[in-house]
Amino acid sequence: MGTAHVDTFARDHLPPRSAWPDLLFTLPELRYPDGLNAAAVLLREPRFQERACVVGETGTWTYAELRSRAEDVASALVDEEGLVPGNRVLLHGANSPELIACWFGILLAGGVVVATMPLLRAGELAKMIGKAQVSHAIVDARVSREVRLAAQDQSVLRSVREYVPGEQFFPLGKGFEAVETSAEDVAIIAFTSGTTGLPKGCVHQHRDLLTICDTFGARVLRPRDDDVFTGTPPLAFTFGLGVSVLFPMRAGASTVPIAQPSKEAVVDAIERHSITTLSTAPTMYRAMLRDADLARVRSLRTCVSAGEPLPAAVATAWTERTGVHIIDGIGTTEMLHIFIGSPAEETRPGSVGRPVPGYEAVVVDEALRPVGPGVVGRLAVRGPTGCRYLDDPRQSDYVVDGWNVTGDAFRFDEDGYFWFAARSDDLIVSSGYNISPHEVETALMQHDAVAECAVVASPDAERGHVVKAFVVTADRIAPGDELVAELQQHVKERIAPYKYPRRIEFVDALPRTLTGKVQRVVLRKGEEDTATA
Repeated sequence: MGTAHVDTFARDHLPPRSAWPDLLFTLPELRYPDGLNAAAVLLREPRFQERACVVGETGTWTYAELRSRAEDVASALVDEEGLVPGNRVLLHGANSPELIACWFGILLAGGVVVATMPLLRAGELAKMIGKAQVSHAIVDARVSREVRLAAQDQSVLRSVREYVPGEQFFPLGKGFEAVETSAEDVAIIAFTSGTTGLPKGCVHQHRDLLTICDTFGARVLRPRDDDVFTGTPPLAFTFGLGVSVLFPMRAGASTVPIAQPSKEAVVDAIERHSITTLSTAPTMYRAMLRDADLARVRSLRTCVSAGEPLPAAVATAWTERTGVHIIDGIGTTEMLHIFIGSPAEETRPGSVGRPVPGYEAVVVDEALRPVGPGVVGRLAVRGPTGCRYLDDPRQSDYVVDGWNVTGDAFRFDEDGYFWFAARSDDLIVSSGYNISPHEVETALMQHDAVAECAVVASPDAERGHVVKAFVVTADRIAPGDELVAELQQHVKERIAPYKYPRRIEFVDALPRTLTGKVQRVVLRKGEEDTATA
């Protein structure tokens, strides 16, 4: 089947097929029809229509109601804003029922969703608008200023439409027949949340959106139609898109979007709506373990962690106190979602699990030769989804010989479980030893005085680099030289002594990206700047 897109910019700016990763469709459920609109598939299952779908502050929408509102969005985009299939549409706002309706409406109209984090500023948005040649925008009125400022620098953005969560924002009841897109038509362009360089636009097709539902969703998460989902990652983060929208709706379950996902808001939502499935980052699990009343989260039966490594101590403590095993996983924006992760009953604290059915993962050396169990190397993966950057020469850095090379350092054990070591550029080389910052962080986190920590290489004249830990202390714990010595001895007793942090700095908070990942690159640069000052 050909493309339904009239505006073929996104398809025209894909890398050549020879630069794509190998795509594997080994599971029979991944054989989709050539004609496929993912939004129509997710919204039009007849048996789901009267089920609760999206739970907001002002009420609950059924699947039929969400479908009607999404059709209203599609109709307004086409009839009032002049959208044609293939146009890119910026979607900018905090998680809400309206944001979800807009996401579906854009796809129903044949548009390409470019969802962005609500805290981004005009300069950051302008880069994405220019890169993806975004012509339309649907924006939460509370954060519209930055989009309108970005539009002043990007004349390609000709239509900005605002909405207010909780209020009617598009004409009701006009209806819309979904555009019959191809399974290979571009559905979303997701920009990476990296901390340096120009943002990279990761292109994913309509088929890909169902693929992650039918691999990680169905085979690892295993949702039920009576599940109630919530999570902290924004919809613009593909982790959040999957766990808060795609997976529940593929299963006929419901979702509770949280606009401002503080610890208190998460606990309140779990208790109020009897949430069964929570997806968040390790930071939130640590915070809840530290000072939340976990009796209020007894409805939980499934928990997912991603975005950054989940310390074994946190996973173990969560299971001991709630009875729920956290499903840890690794995914990337390039791969769309999680590609290594095991079902709850197969998890091992500290490991991200085994490859998701449908995916293959190997650990390789610098020459891309597979290494054996226990050897730290580069992680390479392939499966039914993969990296396709929008008009970006960095495609050849990520895809090598048909494999997606993620930039992470891992090892695997005799049972096929994968264990995170570091981002490849975060590995610390000290006096000839390769040291995993994650391993040191895991040891530090086992001390009651440590609330959070991040470990980086610090330049040293004698050893080249030494291990330095930035530590946020737990409440009512006073930092000082005595605590430094105590933490250093604590680490020496748990891992090889040469790995202990020779330098420790106490900080009030760790720098993080908008998706919650610790910015070790910021800490590392600070150390390098200090050394050269």
